[in-house]
Amino acid sequence: MCSTESNADLRPTPSDPALVLELKTRRPPALEGRAGCETWSVDFSPDGAWFAWSMGHGIVWVVAWPLDSEDSQNGETDRGDKSFSCGHPVWGLAFGPRPHKSAAAAWQAKAPPKGNGSLLLATGLENGVIKIWSVFTGDVVFDLHGHEGVVRDLVFPQNGTLTLISTSRDKTLRIWDLAQKSKKVQVLSGHKDWISCCSVSSDCSMIASVGRFDRVQTGLNVSHPASKESLSGALLSSMVCLWSLRSYTFIRNLAGGIHKTLYLLSSCAFSPDGAVLATAAFSGSSWWVDLWDPYTAEKLATLADFFDDYGQNQISAIQFSPNGLHLAMVTDDRALRIWEPGQRGMVMQTKADRDANGLCCKYHPKGGVVATGTRDGHVRFWKAPRTVPSLCHLCRSVLRHAVSTHQMEPLPLPKRILQYLTYRNIPETSSSDEDDWEH
Repeated sequence: MCSTESNADLRPTPSDPALVLELKTRRPPALEGRAGCETWSVDFSPDGAWFAWSMGHGIVWVVAWPLDSEDSQNGETDRGDKSFSCGHPVWGLAFGPRPHKSAAAAWQAKAPPKGNGSLLLATGLENGVIKIWSVFTGDVVFDLHGHEGVVRDLVFPQNGTLTLISTSRDKTLRIWDLAQKSKKVQVLSGHKDWISCCSVSSDCSMIASVGRFDRVQTGLNVSHPASKESLSGALLSSMVCLWSLRSYTFIRNLAGGIHKTLYLLSSCAFSPDGAVLATAAFSGSSWWVDLWDPYTAEKLATLADFFDDYGQNQISAIQFSPNGLHLAMVTDDRALRIWEPGQRGMVMQTKADRDANGLCCKYHPKGGVVATGTRDGHVRFWKAPRTVPSLCHLCRSVLRHAVSTHQMEPLPLPKRILQYLTYRNIPETSSSDEDDWEH
């Protein structure tokens, strides 16, 4: 069910200089602050022309971007905004790519007439169902069934195909081919607890997934249903796993040593060139972000933040900027932080706010804006730093998009240049400006 009636207020808010706009959901006062109103997921379309957010109670709102044009605020133009009623709470959503002409023609030939719109939106529901919507018609194209728990995250690899990757609390990842109406489904299993998040490398060769808990064990003997191979001693219970999107098999896990306390992994993100994987974790009053080389499983650097109080300080989401210079983070004590790996302190951070209630974040594809979703069902748009990448960074990004670490290491390059190209020159640091570098 789709409606074009406005479900939210668009409000410029001066409470923080970095805050550009805030969308606040219109709902009865009795529902404010109650379970079910959370904005678990937000997303921009690949071309940046549309924005979607789960506004709670099974409703997804899709709006044309940008939001702040004078005509749209005065109601002088029909923006074509839509709300989608999914029937169950929405935990994950993702825009599909605009397929190439050949793929689009195949899709139109296979899909029912109401699904001919080329821009798709996938929504993952609490009951395990994934609904595929046509954004332009507002119709449900079809439902995907198979997950037995909450669908927590959805990702479309940006390679022009109609492939959808989903993660769930049923401890599995599923890879769906929407062009075949998902008759062929690949199931990746091995996680020992809920899967929180997944990310796809820029060359669409690898999937990274993180589970809720991290417990390091050895001597495991796990049977992989996709490859039918035994993964003896694969350490899958470390919960940071890499999978091949080409062969649908397990590649390796990432483990940074044995921790004495149980901690939660909440998010992961590949850099735009695919050479770095960031993972976010927290335990009690501290959180940290690890940067990994996905090819060698080497930990490159760690950004850590520790607090003296005994309250929980959760890091909920991370994402790299489109140019790969910055990493956005959503934490309990601030609505948004933006870090440049290798630099001391934060490039940008919002005012301290223990009631920020952030859950998710998403960069606009062209940069400059970060959207964050909150527990109260609101969305905030923040002004992100615009930095012109150096020529060195641009060259590294182009090179690493096509060349793996294993291919880089044998090259006859000076040590300093090789360290830069493999991201091994990033020092560890704290998020606090006062903390010293930790090499």
